[in-house]
Amino acid sequence: MDKKLPARPNLEHLRGQAKARLAALKARDRSARLADAQHAVARENGFKSWPALTRHVEQLRALEGEWRFSALEVDGQTVPSAAVAHSRILIDGDRFRTESPEATYEGVFAVDVEETPAHIDIEFVEGPDAGSTCHGLYELDGDRLTICLGLAGSTRPKAFATKARSGHALERLRRVSAARPHAVTGGTPQPPEPEGERADPAAFDIPMTPLLRRLEGEWVPVELATGGKPMPAKWMAYGSRVARGNEVKVVFGGQTMVHARVRIDERRTPMAVDYLSLEGRQAGTVTFGIMEWIGDEVRFLMAGPGQPRPSGFDAAATGTLSRWRRRP
Repeated sequence: MDKKLPARPNLEHLRGQAKARLAALKARDRSARLADAQHAVARENGFKSWPALTRHVEQLRALEGEWRFSALEVDGQTVPSAAVAHSRILIDGDRFRTESPEATYEGVFAVDVEETPAHIDIEFVEGPDAGSTCHGLYELDGDRLTICLGLAGSTRPKAFATKARSGHALERLRRVSAARPHAVTGGTPQPPEPEGERADPAAFDIPMTPLLRRLEGEWVPVELATGGKPMPAKWMAYGSRVARGNEVKVVFGGQTMVHARVRIDERRTPMAVDYLSLEGRQAGTVTFGIMEWIGDEVRFLMAGPGQPRPSGFDAAATGTLSRWRRRP
């Protein structure tokens, strides 16, 4: 059954509902018991029994507070501790807000404590992943929380572990405050993001070129701005761009921002760049951009999904501008 609880469910409120239901039942059947009323309330809220409902609500209460990362592993790779040192997760009932150097994510989540290990489903409402849902496992031990999550478009993990190309992230968190966090609303639904143009993946099966080889390896950000809004300089240290062949992945604070196959037309000025997205809501679609070299640094300007290719770098206020230098 689908869960139908209100936001931030409260056990005392549910007990009050059960007592009110009991009074109504007794008006028709004097033999009615509180257990009958509790069962009815549980079923109305999508649970098979009153104990299952109470376990669910008690678990939400037990998850509340402010959490910090002890460790993060993505696709079998450990994310440097410095990259997550300034990230935190705030939980209030079934609402959350994740604050990290690259962005703020808000949404709602559901847990299923009847499964072993317990399941968690996270729906992103606002932020870069808005509209996507991730499925995972979690284990709560006092002020320690472990989550193994299938990133957008990936399956629910079967164990608390990741491996290369699994699309899974293993988060180890510690609670630093059990107080109810401030202003955790779960986000405001945003208008749907335009979908990019669909493309045949075979069109990106291209031979290596000297330019693609020059772009291979790991790069660190010098500048990044979206819609004309620059990312604070202090967050630059938590980003990377890694290219192998014509596949590129841009990560900030352990969160994949871009994972795509690349096609470049060197005959144009500035050079034309096409990204075929490999994951997330835009998987299978193409975004269009331009690139140029500035000495040994490379600069890109990518249009948003469904938007035309920028004609020049003076259009940076409408796309995502990034500048990179090779990691020493």
